[in-house]
Amino acid sequence: MNPVYYLGWRFFRLLFRVYFRARYYHAERVPLQGPVILACNHASFLDPLLVGSSLCRALHYLARENLFRFPVMGWLLRRWQVVPVDREGGGAKGLKAILERLLAGGAIILFPEGTRTRDGQLQPPRAGIGLAVIKSSAPVVPVRTFGAFEAYGRHLRWPRPRRLSVQFGRPLLFEQLRAEARTCSKARLKEIYSQVADEIMAAITRLEPAEE
Repeated sequence: MNPVYYLGWRFFRLLFRVYFRARYYHAERVPLQGPVILACNHASFLDPLLVGSSLCRALHYLARENLFRFPVMGWLLRRWQVVPVDREGGGAKGLKAILERLLAGGAIILFPEGTRTRDGQLQPPRAGIGLAVIKSSAPVVPVRTFGAFEAYGRHLRWPRPRRLSVQFGRPLLFEQLRAEARTCSKARLKEIYSQVADEIMAAITRLEPAEE
């Protein structure tokens, strides 16, 4: 972690611990070194920072590229290792940036659902995460946050002090599908992207909140 990232990590870790009474479970399943994709449900704007505060390694985030135009914010986002993406959160430029971070051995968080839930329920995944997974060689760790929708969902203007928790699943490797993707037809390749997205979302769905 660079100094700016470390200070932000310390601040948000304390904030989540004190204000939201956050708890983290099985964060040791995330490798401390090497490329890894964290695939998380998207209940709230809190999700990226909540997951990032649970790890003892730097995490790359995604943010709309227009946010980088503001001098102070752009400076912070670059030092917080944020990946600029277009409004839809994808595109060739965004995918290239994601793969570059993974190739350099970084950890990045992606949201298979693509956008925040409107009702607190898990949403169907988009195939875009399947493309990123197949194009990389990184393991995928499913992650699920609990309480984030109640604390700061779409229906709330300000965060509420609700109990938050993060549950990490076991890494998924997708070695067979990656090997098949190298030689299969374009039609099958699209099926593989969707299959990977579905398997990741199923792994997230199976994660349950820990009993206190």
